Amino acid sequence: MHLSDPIFSDVTAAREHLERVRWPNGPVCPHCGVVNQATYVGGKAARVGCYQCNACREQFTVTVGTVFERSKVPLNKWLLASFLMSSSKKGVSAHQIGRSLGVTYKTAWFICHRLREAMHNPSPAPIGGSGKAVEADETYVGGKEKNRHRNKRKGDRGGVAKEAVVTLVERGGEARSFHVANVTARTLGRVIFTNVDRRSHLNADGSPIYPGIGRDFARFSAVNHAAGEYVRDDAHSNTVESYFAVLKRGVYGTFHHVSEAHLHRYLAEFDFRYNNRQALGVDDTMRSDELLRGIGGKRLTYRRPREGAHG
Repeated sequence: MHLSDPIFSDVTAAREHLERVRWPNGPVCPHCGVVNQATYVGGKAARVGCYQCNACREQFTVTVGTVFERSKVPLNKWLLASFLMSSSKKGVSAHQIGRSLGVTYKTAWFICHRLREAMHNPSPAPIGGSGKAVEADETYVGGKEKNRHRNKRKGDRGGVAKEAVVTLVERGGEARSFHVANVTARTLGRVIFTNVDRRSHLNADGSPIYPGIGRDFARFSAVNHAAGEYVRDDAHSNTVESYFAVLKRGVYGTFHHVSEAHLHRYLAEFDFRYNNRQALGVDDTMRSDELLRGIGGKRLTYRRPREGAHG
């Protein structure tokens, strides 16, 4: 797939591609869930791409019940935005999406947040396991203070306004990132115990928070960065540090500032690309299609993404 593909310029080609990706076994009714028991509704009065379910008699299209539903943005532009966000390692700004799609910044901003919502597909199963290593670390993100609107700067109230993020990375596997209120043993312990298999080898840096948490795992190792120690045999946190490097380059270089209200969506975006990376055999086309598979059941109104948001 490349940018000259018809799905990015032709609405019909885009709809047919989305149907192939979302309905590999035939149309799926979003009302009753029946698979491949729908009839295509033709005629001039019918909506383009409309089907009628033979089981519940309801009509639907491939966008019903998804983040694309009722959008006035042409479907080919949605697919182009999906591809650009999926294939850009450090993310792509709403301003750039707006220029590429020929839409306003306001529309592009909303498109990006809808797609980030589609990227959020957490697995209920914990990462790690017997014989596997998981790295845990925390960092602070939010953009440079000088890039914030003057009404949102906190320097005059003491301290730089950044938000705490904890990330768990299974070596050779997936990453999970969380926006946390504060970095304490209780907060980090809750995240780690919920998301990491206790049979794992837990790795961390020299923070005093982790040893107590590590006692509940099959094995725990920590390296002392303050003493210049970064690797000791198989003990290190270099994988999660590499994840943070990409995350921060995206925040500082692409987005410049990420608001507290939407930080969890940006983390979902970076997790998604990491968990569907080239090293795992996933190319740009496969990653974009995986994003399209995640659009169902997550319809957002314009009001929802904006609530409590300023950035």
